[in-house]
Amino acid sequence: MSKHSDMKVAICGSGLMGSGIAQIFASQGFSVSIYSVEDSVEEVLQKVETNLNIMLIRDVITTKEFQHTLSRLHITSDLEETIKDAGFVVECIPEDMNLKQSFFELLDKICEPHVILATNTSVMSITEIAQKAVRKERILGTHFWNPAYLIPLVEVVQTKDTSEEVIQQTMELLSSIGKHPIRVKKDVPGFVANRLQHALWREAISIVENGIADAKTVDDSIKYGFGMRLPILGPMENADMVGTELSLSIHTYLLKYLENSPEPSPLLKELVEKGELGFKSGKGFQEWTPEKIENSRKKLTEYLLDVTIEDKKKHQ
Repeated sequence: MSKHSDMKVAICGSGLMGSGIAQIFASQGFSVSIYSVEDSVEEVLQKVETNLNIMLIRDVITTKEFQHTLSRLHITSDLEETIKDAGFVVECIPEDMNLKQSFFELLDKICEPHVILATNTSVMSITEIAQKAVRKERILGTHFWNPAYLIPLVEVVQTKDTSEEVIQQTMELLSSIGKHPIRVKKDVPGFVANRLQHALWREAISIVENGIADAKTVDDSIKYGFGMRLPILGPMENADMVGTELSLSIHTYLLKYLENSPEPSPLLKELVEKGELGFKSGKGFQEWTPEKIENSRKKLTEYLLDVTIEDKKKHQ
């Protein structure tokens, strides 16, 4: 596999993640082919243009970079045309196991043996997805995080069949496009980041459910407390910083009081049954007006753009 941008990348799927991942590779000089069966060429380009416009307005990219990114994208509904001459293929089709298994079985048949096949699934077993393929050693997970064009993390998930060479080539490729790949050594549900994220969510929901604090207070405790440290100080480094003996003392006392249910919260089930679906319905754990929804999304995008701008300055 080529190490540089002369290699073609194929993205199978044109949704939010597929178009975002395609944008990343195209912005770094790669020729990118997008396989789209539901969206027209214009619709796919519109998704990418929307992202690029956000970056252009904040001076993250130039007009020239905007145009060059779009010029490197090729959208087609022909799968064989999509993967022709590609060295790296990323699958971004719906999260349906049977669909993914059949798709990888097909990719494995029509792609040259040297081509790396990656799935962007966020939680599904990579091993199970690759079950029907013959060359399982070239299949792995590359879980990009939404919005893919702004969040650096990509979880590179290996199975017991994935070759070391494929892992290393993928890590190197992702680093070359400015991503921060992490190696997940075992193919477990939720990989690394989603396991951590939802462990936090489980405790957060439990606190609300048990009347300890309301939803906004839970969020504020993170936003204005330990959450401010997280971009710089992860939990493992923090444990070493305060001392493993203190961490042990705290856990010996505290862990037995934390939520450990293997089932979803009854409160969460109740909200869904009542049709209180969050932003979609205007009410979930909190009430959401159209203005609040727009402000929440805008603040997130602006924050991620600020981080991106700062990171770009550091590397100039």
